[in-house]
Amino acid sequence: MHELAFPLLAGLILVALAFDYLNGLHDAANSIATVVATRLLSPVAAVGFAAFFNFAAYFLTVAFPSLHKVAETVGKGLIDQDVVTPAVIFGALGGAMAWNVITWLRGIPSSSSHALVGGLVGAGVAHAGMGAVKWAGLNKTLLAIVLSPMLGMMLAMLVMLLSSWALRRSTAGQAERSFRAMHLVSSAAYSLSHGLNDAQKTMGIITVLLYSTGRLTGPFEVPHWVAISCYVAMALGTMTGGWKIIETMGSRITKLSQHQGFSASTAGSIVIFCASALGIPVSTTHTITGSIIGAGVARRASAVRWGVAGNVVIAWIITIPASAVMGAGFYLLTRLF
Repeated sequence: MHELAFPLLAGLILVALAFDYLNGLHDAANSIATVVATRLLSPVAAVGFAAFFNFAAYFLTVAFPSLHKVAETVGKGLIDQDVVTPAVIFGALGGAMAWNVITWLRGIPSSSSHALVGGLVGAGVAHAGMGAVKWAGLNKTLLAIVLSPMLGMMLAMLVMLLSSWALRRSTAGQAERSFRAMHLVSSAAYSLSHGLNDAQKTMGIITVLLYSTGRLTGPFEVPHWVAISCYVAMALGTMTGGWKIIETMGSRITKLSQHQGFSASTAGSIVIFCASALGIPVSTTHTITGSIIGAGVARRASAVRWGVAGNVVIAWIITIPASAVMGAGFYLLTRLF
């Protein structure tokens, strides 16, 4: 157990919630890119819509407590929880937030989830060496970097195919009206899945901090006040929005129709709900990007701007190592005081 004065503990929890707010702001594009790009909702209405369903994920976890597996993975499945100290948590949050701000300012849709994973691993290794890493949990997360966008892409193509066949007898006007309604529902599902998976990463960080300082004992379990605080912070961040990233996700990768928007958000929500059930802190950014590409390719490969997609992939590759270096740097700053 590590002693930490209550004001410092409260301050560190506020930093974690600030990260969650920044996560919602940075990842707002995940939830609303397709509905904004297709003009299904205005940007202002879309962020409010997404924020509402981000927060609604809290009630889903109340009904199904087993959906908090992602928080457990982040809290005790990446770094040995016995070596976690307040300084490690500060390093993890500092590294993740610094990388998020850099990519947000440049309009790069990088992963807030993997920034936090990288920051935590970097700070943990700086504190206790490579032996602190739990490779089973980290490898599962690294594998998801590759699989989540691929699964999103394939599922989006499949949804495009099945929905086209289902509405093959409809007129163009009837099909458009149907896809508009289904797109709205699928976007709500995606925002719900985004809130469910992403808010839990910060929950895991705060919960392991409480255990490391002796404020919680017994089995690893997320307190309700921590859960609701994280969902509120993420919803508020989503309402702020990240318009440069929304532009990249919603229009620069490929031009979306209502049909493609519905297919992309449906595929993305399926992948993220499944990842949450398995306790995998998947990147919602990677998943929806792969789904958008799949929806574009289903129409024609030339519809996708592969140069833009390539730049996004480069950001994926460097996020964990870059945020790990920053996390280690922020941890080492605490050694100076």
